[in-house]
Formats: sequence, C-alpha cells, structure tokens
Amino acid sequence: MKNIVRLALLLLSLHLSAQTPEQKLNQLGIEFPQIPQAIGSYVDMVQAGNLVFLSGRGPLKTDGTYITGKIGDYLTTAEGYQAARLAAINQLAVLRQTFGNLNRIKRIVKVNGYLNTSGYFTEQPAVMNGFSDLLIEVFGEQGKHARTSVGVFTLPKDMAVEVEMIVEIK
Repeated sequence: MKNIVRLALLLLSLHLSAQTPEQKLNQLGIEFPQIPQAIGSYVDMVQAGNLVFLSGRGPLKTDGTYITGKIGDYLTTAEGYQAARLAAINQLAVLRQTFGNLNRIKRIVKVNGYLNTSGYFTEQPAVMNGFSDLLIEVFGEQGKHARTSVGVFTLPKDMAVEVEMIVEIK
C-alpha cells in the first residue's frame, strides 16, 4: 500500500512540475490587466541577448488604479504583500504581451523591489515575498531569483511598491 501511495505522489508531482507557466497561471486563476503606456520617457523592457530587463511596475489593479500608500502607516505588511503580488502579475503581463506567452522564460534572474514605507518599517523582505512567491508558483525552480528589497520615502503616483526584474529567455 505504501508503494502505491509513493508512486501516486511521484506521478502527481511529475504532472504538476510538467505544467507550463501558462497552465499554472490558469490553475491559479490569474488574469492579466491591460498594460498602460509608460508614465515617463522609457520603455517597458529592453532585451540584450538572452536577458530581458524590465522597467519598474507597480500594483496596477484591473480598474486602472494603483494600490497606494505607505506600508507600515496606511497599509499593513499583508496588504503590502498583496500589492507586491499584483506588481508581479503586471510584470508577467508585460512579458506575455511581448512574447505571446510565458513559455519562453528560462529563469527569473534578479528582482529589485522598492517599497513605499514609513520611516520605521523593517518588514520589506516579507512584503517582497508577495512578488517572489508568485514567480515561484508560476515557474517553479526557475522562478527562484536573487532579490533586493528596499524601503523608500516615496514612489511615483504614491504606489505602495514598484518592482523591476531581469529575466533570461530561451
């Protein structure tokens, strides 16, 4: 009986790990928002060889507004986590819009997170886990990345978070 259970778990894990990023997004019920034009004199991403450098993206909601405010004053760590997760969804939307789907992503290389925080807030890593956890859910081992989490005095449009990342493509 134990061998049958082990075999079933092995087959299940192989099935789950064989899912494409697109299948995982569907399984998670994630829908991408429409990506607006850049709010400055820059582009959403630049490709150099097999590396893609994405400009900072914030927690843009489907209604076109951002999650705003200082984490630690107006937003809790948990609300900041959700804002960072939403920023990840927006970055993935840029990649999908550019490449047609996410199956060309070989690995997430680096993530830089900037958090609009109060002066005494020190939970930046816990907030940025919202971004990182989603990437790991979608890409598995290839979603694990190097990361920086920095608290800043303010962000454009009073966004709660802004995150940039570097991605390797196939």
